[in-house]
Amino acid sequence: MKIGIYGKNLTENFKPVLNQLFDSLLLHDIKTWIHPKFLPYYQENAADFTKYKKIMVINSVMPDDLDCLITLGGDGTFLEAISAIKLIQIPLLGINTGRLGFLADISPDDIPQAIDSLVNGNYRLEERMVLKATLQSELGIQLPYALNDLTVHKRDTSSMILIHAFIDDLFLANYWADGLIIATPTGSTAYSMSVGGPIVSPDSQNFIITPIASHNLTVRPLVIPNHHEISLRIESRDSKFLLSLDSRSYVIEETLEVRVKKAETPVKLIKMNNQDFFNTIRTKLMWGIDTRN
Repeated sequence: MKIGIYGKNLTENFKPVLNQLFDSLLLHDIKTWIHPKFLPYYQENAADFTKYKKIMVINSVMPDDLDCLITLGGDGTFLEAISAIKLIQIPLLGINTGRLGFLADISPDDIPQAIDSLVNGNYRLEERMVLKATLQSELGIQLPYALNDLTVHKRDTSSMILIHAFIDDLFLANYWADGLIIATPTGSTAYSMSVGGPIVSPDSQNFIITPIASHNLTVRPLVIPNHHEISLRIESRDSKFLLSLDSRSYVIEETLEVRVKKAETPVKLIKMNNQDFFNTIRTKLMWGIDTRN
């Protein structure tokens, strides 16, 4: 078995997590490739990196035969990894050293059990829809994919923007707001949820359209099937707006129309057999934390 590791430069508190992960990989003699951006950090901070050299695959290019890619960090690190592998069909498993962790949902205490499950095949693969965005009337701009959401929002802190939204070129609405989120079911528990959007089961085939601080109180979040294409035309006082795909943001001219649709290729996530979405949201969001329960 051969796995890859993608992560960030963690704080001092997370060095034990790094060592626990490497010890588990060494125990099973799993060949391990570390993304070159983070290799120097791991070499410096692993308790005994020379001990781990026997399982290391030193290569500046990601091997084609990886069985999975493990991310070490929070959900932000997990999302970065998806951009790094460019939708190559390598399953991802996230170890959470961050905060809430809906995507990176393996706790440090569960690392040995998770590696055992990987080795023994005691897991399932979940395919998650990814957003693809294009800018009409502009050539040569390559935008990354987004697993969670695409957001258009104003550049400054004063004026709202006007967003003309269309579904398959049929007019939907004009949104006077700070911005608009188009989320996948996976991203329904991220930015969209924080501004009042619905939580949607990740196996749903939908887009969630959620306004940010809409000036019209009758405008509500909308869920539509993901076979549609969404078009957004933006008007802004400074003639520019921000376009964000997960954690990456771009300043875009208002003359450019944003088109959003489902990407042809999904992302594969590794989930342990004892994990389920409803338990995750109940635990992470602390539903039912009440003395009466």
